[in-house]
Amino acid sequence: MKTDIEIAREAVMEPIGRVAGRLGIGEEDLEYYGKYKAKLTEEYLKSLEERPDGKLILVTAINPTPAGEGKTTTSVGLGQAFGKLGKRAVVALREPSLGPCFGLKGGAAGGGYAQVVPMEDLNLHFTGDFHAVTSANNLLAALIDNHIQQGNALQIDTRQIVWKRCEDMNDRVLRNIVVGLGSKADGVVREDHFVITVASEIMAILCLAEDMRDLKERLKKIIVAYNYAGEPVTAGDLQAVGAMAALLKDAVKPNLVQTLEHTPVLVHGGPFANIAHGCNSVRATRAALKLADYCITEAGFGADLGAEKFFDIKCRAAGFRPDAAVLVATVRALKYNGGVETADLAAENTEALKKGIANLEKHMENLQKYGVPVVVTLNAFATDTPAEVEYVRRFCEERNCAFALSQVWEKGGEGGIDLARKVLETLEKKESHFRLLYEDALSLREKIVCVAKEIYGAGSVIFTQAAAGQLKRLEALGFGSMPVCMAKNPYSLSDDPKLLGRPEGFELTVREVYISAGAGFVVALTGDVMTMPGLPKQPAAYRIDVDEEGRVTGLF
Repeated sequence: MKTDIEIAREAVMEPIGRVAGRLGIGEEDLEYYGKYKAKLTEEYLKSLEERPDGKLILVTAINPTPAGEGKTTTSVGLGQAFGKLGKRAVVALREPSLGPCFGLKGGAAGGGYAQVVPMEDLNLHFTGDFHAVTSANNLLAALIDNHIQQGNALQIDTRQIVWKRCEDMNDRVLRNIVVGLGSKADGVVREDHFVITVASEIMAILCLAEDMRDLKERLKKIIVAYNYAGEPVTAGDLQAVGAMAALLKDAVKPNLVQTLEHTPVLVHGGPFANIAHGCNSVRATRAALKLADYCITEAGFGADLGAEKFFDIKCRAAGFRPDAAVLVATVRALKYNGGVETADLAAENTEALKKGIANLEKHMENLQKYGVPVVVTLNAFATDTPAEVEYVRRFCEERNCAFALSQVWEKGGEGGIDLARKVLETLEKKESHFRLLYEDALSLREKIVCVAKEIYGAGSVIFTQAAAGQLKRLEALGFGSMPVCMAKNPYSLSDDPKLLGRPEGFELTVREVYISAGAGFVVALTGDVMTMPGLPKQPAAYRIDVDEEGRVTGLF
């Protein structure tokens, strides 16, 4: 069996202009980044506004495990399968972050015969969008410190600066730093912090903005600090908006690439779902809906994080109404949730499967709470047995969820035809009655408790003294009507990554709450989740290299 990278290298890509042409996109509508990548122009995006929308299909998954689930692989393969059936589909995905690429899991462009290409470009610098976000974020940070150095006319309290610097890399030593050391000319000494670029509010703004005007309005609202009177100081107050927008003027345009089977893919933006809202850009999703009869998009990590935020943040902000959801699982991952060690997952174990399937069941129930029809798919592995697959099939169908086996890793679009047909049948026979989990009028505390109890299964929510005070302050400042963006570990429904399966009645601890006023949501940090990850003992970077012909190795 060929490896992912061998398959990607053997791919015969079409010039991106040809891929675009099949969607009716002309040469003048593209801004090329080489032969196989392009951005859609502002003029073309505007021309799409009057077109009707296609169907919106969300791909999500159970909680991630070391066994792997294959959510992106399924999304890509489903798009390819639609093409095999003669249906016009566009896949809308996030851009991979360099953090996990060099840290834990390597590349994030799908796998096997269901990949997005050019794989190496996508996983590394791509079209520079993340660098633009990083630069805009750090420009704002520099302007804050310069303003203080030059007299501090806005009376910024240096003990209440909330804006953090960022970089797109896992670097734990930058979580807490001291800046301004040296002479008086080197600035004011203060504590500072870094987050990973995908956790920057600017990344969230990029992904939620409708256009450049909206982007600038959102940038203006970013709260960077509080003054000595306790009043917010914004990026607009610092006159930072124009320069930040200039850095983001190209990054705000969606990127067009292709799958191995030349299905069009819009890849744009990349907030993490465990520490941000975890969805690709509104602009890319909206364009895909206008360009095709079916838009297939995904949200990060498990449905408790990515899908919840897709529905309650992205759909709320953009007015999207999803037509169906595909929930990805694997037999191996379900057995892992049932207590089987990673080394033993290949062996048939129906008892562990019956225990671990509770995790899948909770995610099914959660998706149904949003009124969206659900199709469960098993991403097939060679070690799956007929008895295990049949058990999962019966389990899903007994709970009013359609079921399909996916073999897209091995067979590409051909291996996703059963899934594609099941999705098409669901779209035809089951109407979506999409609804949000909570109303804007609830207090921030009530929204947090709602997500914790309804989606995670918590019995109670504990707010630290600091978090309670922050909630009170944000409500007083008028931010109470905003949705909440829960930051939680992705591996468990709870805030304890070791509680697998379907934990119930547990306490969820909210330790910190802060405002992302430009993005339009309030972030609640739970447990010990970090907004700047660290590298593992054996980083994926150890395996990555480039040969004398310029070919990158080790990205998978």
